Amino acid sequence: MKKFNLLDGVAAIVWLLPAVYLYFIYPALPQTVPVHYGINGTVDRYGTKSEFLAGPLILMGVSLLVYLLLRFLSAIDPKKQIKYGQETFRKLALGVVIFLAALNITIIFATVHHGFQLNKLMFPVIGLLFVFLGNIMNSIKPNYFAGIRTPWTLENEDNWRATHRLASKIWFAGGIVLTIAMLFLPPQAGTVVLLCCVAIMVLVPVTYSFVYFKKHQLNQNS
Repeated sequence: MKKFNLLDGVAAIVWLLPAVYLYFIYPALPQTVPVHYGINGTVDRYGTKSEFLAGPLILMGVSLLVYLLLRFLSAIDPKKQIKYGQETFRKLALGVVIFLAALNITIIFATVHHGFQLNKLMFPVIGLLFVFLGNIMNSIKPNYFAGIRTPWTLENEDNWRATHRLASKIWFAGGIVLTIAMLFLPPQAGTVVLLCCVAIMVLVPVTYSFVYFKKHQLNQNS
């Protein structure tokens, strides 16, 4: 097993923050609290505070599993390609932990402050996640686990690099647009903008990888 480093220590501290926050506010919670939110960010179901406790704990469990998976991905990589980009995957793992911790704290905060609309914080946090992913997208080496993994990028390393270079710009710019827009748009409009932006950020690189494949296939056959 690889030695733990500074990033692992930072990840552990960030991972524990929602539990610390929950520990201090839990005794003051009423017996009935929000336990589910609709797509517009408003509460659509209430339950006991014991029931609410399951949500943050599940998110922390998911965060831990994802971190460990990304941290030790090279051990299960059949082609051992990840070892050439392990530092990027360590940063990605830390980014996921930070995102899920921020999401967890946002949900707990919205539960404590009943009138607060969850989307007002959650959507900008999602936007910042895309900014982060766009920032490191160009550094992700070809692999089976993360990135724009289409049949055409996995088949050709040049296709992978070109597609991720484009995706890096789109995701970074899209994340900034989302973060700013989500601070000012009403919940329903924000949801529509979020879905449209995500669709564009996914479909454009995927389409580009196919077009790149067809173009270079024709060049090879000519």
